[in-house]
Amino acid sequence: MPTLLRIDSSPMGERSISRVLTAQFCQAWLKAHPGGQVIVRDVTKLGIPAVDDLWVAAAHTPADQRTAYQNQVLAVSDSLIADLQDADEYVFGVPMHNFGISSGLKLWLDQVMRAGKTFAYTANGPEGLLSGKKATLLVASGGVYEPGSAMAALNFVTPYLRSVFGFMGVTDLRIISAEGTAQLARGGDAQTFLAPSLEKIRAHAAI
Repeated sequence: MPTLLRIDSSPMGERSISRVLTAQFCQAWLKAHPGGQVIVRDVTKLGIPAVDDLWVAAAHTPADQRTAYQNQVLAVSDSLIADLQDADEYVFGVPMHNFGISSGLKLWLDQVMRAGKTFAYTANGPEGLLSGKKATLLVASGGVYEPGSAMAALNFVTPYLRSVFGFMGVTDLRIISAEGTAQLARGGDAQTFLAPSLEKIRAHAAI
């Protein structure tokens, strides 16, 4: 049974554009994968802690030598990584905040990017351990940052996420963007605005 992991990271709740995108993706995915299941994780509600010195020490201690407290420190990381390992495919709702990703998504990434779990250092250099997975990033931004636009150089979301997911071995990655969402705050019609992005999302989810 195929499994899709849905990660939402916008703090805007029902007003979130990226959550609309992930919801539509999941609907189309379930139609294309009868019997499949969707695991939903909202990083804004998981209480993900920041990585600190205790976490680093625990992560660098061999598993068979960790104390009970060190295992407790890594419990959130272990759970989030298990989601990634168990799922066949991922979809992320990614709002752009200050030209980068949201603070909640950064906390999540810091917990899952872990040597020996999602990547390994080998004699031939770093090796991603999540190979064979497929990911779709649905990015919503207030401005327009597409290549060739006046603000393209300020888009640190897509190059960063391509790099971190690639480092973990997720190279089958597609990014679909809904740019210029600020116009909706000025009275733009959301259905009309989102129609082109939703068409791409539904088509991609059905593959």
